[in-house]
Amino acid sequence: MQAGGTIGTRVSTRTSWLPNLPLALLGSAILACALLLTLPLTLPLGPMYWDLVLYLDAANRIGDGQVPLIDFIAPVGPLGYWLFAGFDALFARAHPLLLAQWSLFAVTAPAMALILHKVGQQSRAKALALLLPYLAFQILPINVEHYSFFPGTDGFGIYNRHVSIVLYVLVSGLVFLRGPALGAVIGWTLAALFLIKITGFLAGGLVTAFALSAGRIGWRQSLLIAAVAGLGLIGLELASGLVSAYLDSILTLIAINAGGILPRFVQAASLHLDIVGAGTALGLALLWLDRRDITDAALTLRRRPYAAGFARLLDRDVAWLAIVLAAGLFFETQNTGGQAFVFIWPVLLVILSHWLGSGRRGALVVCGLVAATAIPPAETVLQRGARALMAQAGYAALPNRHLGRLGLVSQHADVMNRASAMLDIYANHPATFREFTARDMLPNPQLYSELDFQASWLMAIDEGVSAILAHEQASGRRFETIMSLNFVNPFPSLMGRSAPRGIAIGADPFRAVPKPDSEEIALAREADLVLYPLCPVTVANEALRRIYAPVLTGRREVALGRCWKGYVRAG
Repeated sequence: MQAGGTIGTRVSTRTSWLPNLPLALLGSAILACALLLTLPLTLPLGPMYWDLVLYLDAANRIGDGQVPLIDFIAPVGPLGYWLFAGFDALFARAHPLLLAQWSLFAVTAPAMALILHKVGQQSRAKALALLLPYLAFQILPINVEHYSFFPGTDGFGIYNRHVSIVLYVLVSGLVFLRGPALGAVIGWTLAALFLIKITGFLAGGLVTAFALSAGRIGWRQSLLIAAVAGLGLIGLELASGLVSAYLDSILTLIAINAGGILPRFVQAASLHLDIVGAGTALGLALLWLDRRDITDAALTLRRRPYAAGFARLLDRDVAWLAIVLAAGLFFETQNTGGQAFVFIWPVLLVILSHWLGSGRRGALVVCGLVAATAIPPAETVLQRGARALMAQAGYAALPNRHLGRLGLVSQHADVMNRASAMLDIYANHPATFREFTARDMLPNPQLYSELDFQASWLMAIDEGVSAILAHEQASGRRFETIMSLNFVNPFPSLMGRSAPRGIAIGADPFRAVPKPDSEEIALAREADLVLYPLCPVTVANEALRRIYAPVLTGRREVALGRCWKGYVRAG
């Protein structure tokens, strides 16, 4: 078959002696993950670990009856938080990072099982080649970005990883399936992408639109998928008003983060130049090697425009590679961490099947460029995961009394010692850090990604819980609703309390916190206790205090240990 032929149609008709092996491996992996979620495992601390609190906070709020995007502001869609909250009820001892990562199996595994079943009927090797990367990316809570010398797991970029894995399943379906099975995968994955993160939905929609133009999906089938999805969204809107609230939050975040899109494309391409560069070189090689067939298809279409001719021009390896690269680049313009471009592998697998062992001119170059494109994300995730697992044997556990599962982390003893020392410095030299804040600076531009900061922040949270409990015992007053003027608020989840409605679960004052209206201020005033962090004072926390200054009016100020100032509601 020519490289310009229909992508994914060249499959082996040889049957396997064990055709259900891929499905058996998938089921075994899910069962193993479920068993691990019953254990209180300790994971090595990674950069920006505090992002994980978004899920704990959301689950606690959902347990209180709050609805994401209606009762509280969230940076992305609600599905990831719903999944976490649901599985949290089943696996009460699970490490929250593993729970957040593996709960996505509920979305990806059914669709992946269908794909593996269909592909495995024709080629078990291809089914395994699709399954193994999927399992690696789905299981390992590891990003492709490096932020620290000491290995650890990544508590940030979780919903970006979710999107990449769902896109992996979608692209696998688009290049390997046909008929009703493909329609089911498209509808299922696009609905999930919409409810996880809107930019993921747009990236998936771009690839799906190309598949429609290339004749992979019939117009009747596409209209049926759109109708079913539309009815589902209408039902969700009528039941809760969630869809309109979600769209409103997207528009609000766009307004806050408005800026030039071209610099973001350049930044995304430079951050992932290994993949983008190799993929672009592969596309140029395919374009050159397939130039005659492309020219012939274009001339034929010019002489006689018709749908099949247009599909013949589009439905080829180089075009699929280009559209998936473009979708990946678009998605990465909005991300600071995740598993970038991992969903390009299904297309690369098809290209490899067309060229490997074909004996055609240029086959060695194509196969080499396929490897150069596919290896970087896989090698990074696997290597970082293996390093974290190996290094943890010599790590020291985080000392804490009240952090529960959030505190099940370890890191190099030097990091832990530095974190403890930095906590003393933050508390004993507040003027230094107020000077940084006065100059709109952080003590370190990479402060939040530093491991010692994340460890000291966890230690400060632990001290804060102790101080609150001691104050409650001394005063005889229990704080049922707790608000924090910090990026995240772990206190309600850790202490079995509530968070006020209307408050963001990821309070970045420069990117994700719109100016609160009178209703939101009124809701925030219902908080029994508002906490302000002192270890250290930062520009972001000062900005949050200014935003919510009306909430603090009339409250009694109390000292809660060395790292927290409390504002207690009157009465």
